[in-house]
Amino acid sequence: MAVRTVYHLDLDSAKTEGAALALLPGDPGRVEALARTAPFERGRELACKREYRTWIAYLGRTPVLVTSTGIGGPSASIAIDELAQLGVHTLLRVGTTGAIQADIDVGTVIVTTGAVRLDGASRHYAPIEYPAVAHPEVVQAAISAASALGIACRAGVSASCDTFYPGQERYDSYTGYVPRRFQGATEEWRRLHVLNYEMESSTVLTLTAAMGLRGGCVAGVVVNRTRSEAITRADLEAGETHAVRVAVGAMARLAGR
Repeated sequence: MAVRTVYHLDLDSAKTEGAALALLPGDPGRVEALARTAPFERGRELACKREYRTWIAYLGRTPVLVTSTGIGGPSASIAIDELAQLGVHTLLRVGTTGAIQADIDVGTVIVTTGAVRLDGASRHYAPIEYPAVAHPEVVQAAISAASALGIACRAGVSASCDTFYPGQERYDSYTGYVPRRFQGATEEWRRLHVLNYEMESSTVLTLTAAMGLRGGCVAGVVVNRTRSEAITRADLEAGETHAVRVAVGAMARLAGR
């Protein structure tokens, strides 16, 4: 069989050893820690180019890729498309998030079942009427992993947008100005039972669903915006750690399906 090569990830199908599963952190700095989290074994780096860093690790004999996507939908869409070209069919985004419902504590893991499509990248793959939905097997694997680990989780809808400041109605930007179209948006999403803001789930879920792949997203809460806008080091560590543990546990379950 001919070796397939992809440009942006600097990978080919020989390097990836037929891996069909991938974890997708945003931060290249999180890749190694994810690949070394038990029950992963024998992790090693395959490639590092731009925002895309990839390690391979193993669940028994099953290879799993850990590939960073950078921040936001456009770069995530490239990673998803190129991983799919290499034969990956199950992709789980793992990251951090800000909750907008008052009863969600820092450290809770949000398991996204569907996303409000406030991004632009996903519209290049499917019209806006197409739903951004997680694969039910991925959702169930993440919920089961959280339960087994004793980590609080909430499953539900996320709002996913391309900007961190105006699109999430943050007033602590350089100008302090939020365009009128976003003013009051957070309260509207809150009343519609949206759990959180983040920047990748609409792209991940739209692309995987449209491509016939299994996709999902888990994100650790690092701030509850009904209480504060400040992210402390301790809160960041709690959200990141819990999200990583749940994501790896979910992948271990999905490896057997």
